[in-house]
Amino acid sequence: MTRRILLLELLVTAAALAVAAFMWPHLPALIPTHWDAHMRVNGYSPRWAIFLVGPGSMAATMLLTAAQPWLSPRRFSVDAFQATYRRVMLILFALVTWLYALMFWSALGHRVDAGRTVLGGICLFIALIGNLMGKVRRNFFIGVRTPWTLANERVWNATHRFAAKTFVAGGLVGLALTIVGLNGWALAGLLTGALAPVVYSLVNYKQLERRGELSEPLLPG
Repeated sequence: MTRRILLLELLVTAAALAVAAFMWPHLPALIPTHWDAHMRVNGYSPRWAIFLVGPGSMAATMLLTAAQPWLSPRRFSVDAFQATYRRVMLILFALVTWLYALMFWSALGHRVDAGRTVLGGICLFIALIGNLMGKVRRNFFIGVRTPWTLANERVWNATHRFAAKTFVAGGLVGLALTIVGLNGWALAGLLTGALAPVVYSLVNYKQLERRGELSEPLLPG
């Protein structure tokens, strides 16, 4: 599976690079690269930046996917959930590709409803990630990484089972609200789904602490 994913990402990155090179003469001197809280363009960059934010970001995501297993410290390795880790990073790669496609389309002069397209893509990303949360094991790179989840594996596992529900719910509700144009409420739903597990991890940790069930040291040796 790993080789198939790598090949797919390489092909998509190469295609993005080829399209950007082919369409280079049709790009304006300045392209939109930043949007404000209301999803209105408020920042531009030279057109060569399309290679950086597109194929460059996609290649960086691939490099990060390959580097994190090596960078992981002992007992916090992503090797313990390798298949899930690869799926999470593939979803991240897909999000980067989606955002690049929207930016490229906008750079060509086409009108883009950034509020719906960008926020909708992020909502879907959160929902898909949530579907995998319960399988994510303790590590320093992905998941709900709070002081309490990192300190205790039991808290980590309970928090991520809870996060699986809140991420999926927040993402799907946010996506539905985005489709009907309620972007502010969609963002509120996303934030609620993302922050609820943080609070849960603290409460769960303190409950275990009060019952004297925290047998694991803060930093395992």
